[in-house]
Amino acid sequence: MNIGDKAPETLGFDENGKEIRLSDYKGKKIVLYFYPKDNTSGCTAQACSLRDGYEDLRKAGYEVIGVSVDGAASHQKFIAKHSLPFTLIADTDKKLVEEFGVWGEKKMYGRTYMGTFRTTFIINEEGIVERIIGPKEVKTKEHAQQILK
Repeated sequence: MNIGDKAPETLGFDENGKEIRLSDYKGKKIVLYFYPKDNTSGCTAQACSLRDGYEDLRKAGYEVIGVSVDGAASHQKFIAKHSLPFTLIADTDKKLVEEFGVWGEKKMYGRTYMGTFRTTFIINEEGIVERIIGPKEVKTKEHAQQILK
């Protein structure tokens, strides 16, 4: 997925099993953020930054949707533990991470594995990707302010 591309209509299923569609957010800009794993330090810092900046993001016309390959039960615990006010998509079949090109080979502590690259897509009111904050650019602790700049 690149700047100028149309985002898919069907995004997936949230933490409650509800289908999330682009058209559910008509007239709003969407912060679609992909993160590696619930309840890990960087992902928690990022989610809490978006939680703390949520009202400012909404005032600016944004709706926040998080995506990871964790299941719905994991998302429910993550939301409850950190009082997250936004939807988390459980992309367990990896359809969305692959469609957006954020699933691939990663290396950590000398081992290689497949995982999600932390990436945020800003989608405009017409469903077009207008900005991408890539894995090397995302500031987990200040992510909400980074989006608003």
